[in-house]
Amino acid sequence: MAQWGAVWFACIAVCFAADQTRIGEGNAAAAALAGKSSAVQSAKALILKQAAQIQDVKLRQATLDALTASTCIAHRAGLDAAKKRVIADALIAADLADASEVLVGGVFPPVRNEESSCPTLPQPFDSAPGSSFGGHHSYPGGLAIHESFNLLSGLSYAQLYESVYGPGPYFSRDILIAAPIWHDWAKAIVFQWNADGTEFGELSFGGSAKVDSKTPAHHILGLAETMKRGLDADLIIAQASAHAAPVLGSEYKVVNWIRAAAIIARLDPVAAGYLVHGASAREMRLARHLPEDSIHNLSDADFVFSIPAVAQAEALLKQFAGEFGYEAGRADYNVRFRNPALSHLTAERMVLMGAQGVLQELRKLRASKII
Repeated sequence: MAQWGAVWFACIAVCFAADQTRIGEGNAAAAALAGKSSAVQSAKALILKQAAQIQDVKLRQATLDALTASTCIAHRAGLDAAKKRVIADALIAADLADASEVLVGGVFPPVRNEESSCPTLPQPFDSAPGSSFGGHHSYPGGLAIHESFNLLSGLSYAQLYESVYGPGPYFSRDILIAAPIWHDWAKAIVFQWNADGTEFGELSFGGSAKVDSKTPAHHILGLAETMKRGLDADLIIAQASAHAAPVLGSEYKVVNWIRAAAIIARLDPVAAGYLVHGASAREMRLARHLPEDSIHNLSDADFVFSIPAVAQAEALLKQFAGEFGYEAGRADYNVRFRNPALSHLTAERMVLMGAQGVLQELRKLRASKII
């Protein structure tokens, strides 16, 4: 994550220039596109199948519920503008955010049924992208594909450890399934779609100019949600470790992300069993550290391939755009060519199949009237 966190920091100055106070105008079109992609729908089916295998009843029910469009966003229930400002001020006071005119909007992107007892997602889980526009899996349905890979990656890591170091089981399969699903879940809130096929920008917080632990908002908002739903502390800590394993001097980052999420969830992280007090109120430690924390961190490392893959795929799409009647940089290029091509083919597959293979697949998509 450290290698690409700078992408978000550079983005903040421009990404919030557009109006992000209203639900994304392109959300419905993105949902329709993702619904027709076999790649996206198979990834979603894999996630649902794995989630259904979670043994803990409360965790299984909460996780399956969270993947539905009608799920109630627990950490947003009943929050009006005044309450949001109180939370934002608390984050600033704790050195977990910088004073900014975009802070409230960045922490509380628009959702449906705002301020009600049951606010709901602004778009279906399976239409959300996997990251900011131009980043990894940045197309309708990219989130499902990203999460399915990470979920399987975590389970595979556990199997490898047991194969090398002796038969287990040593790891909680429940945590290895649920942590990657919940970690990126809030991207359906953060990364909404604009009418021109681009995305909302994302704020980074969980640190400040004084404290070097900022991270993209989706990570903290997902934690706030699992906290508010009362899920187990072992899951919370493993989930919080996605962007940095709490080892080798990075525990303070995980602690700060949990502190920030607890402020949003309006609860005490010590009383909840996530943290323990240190020498001072700001010197907290994790209440426990399990191997699942590090495995979840490893499973979120797909960006090593997926970020350069999308850059290479973008270059191929621009190279071939003229044959299909599109010009890069235009709204119709994003909505009718780039996003459909990536949703159906994925950037990783495009890189693996090579230029001629991509061109053949694009021609098939044109014949099917997808692009």
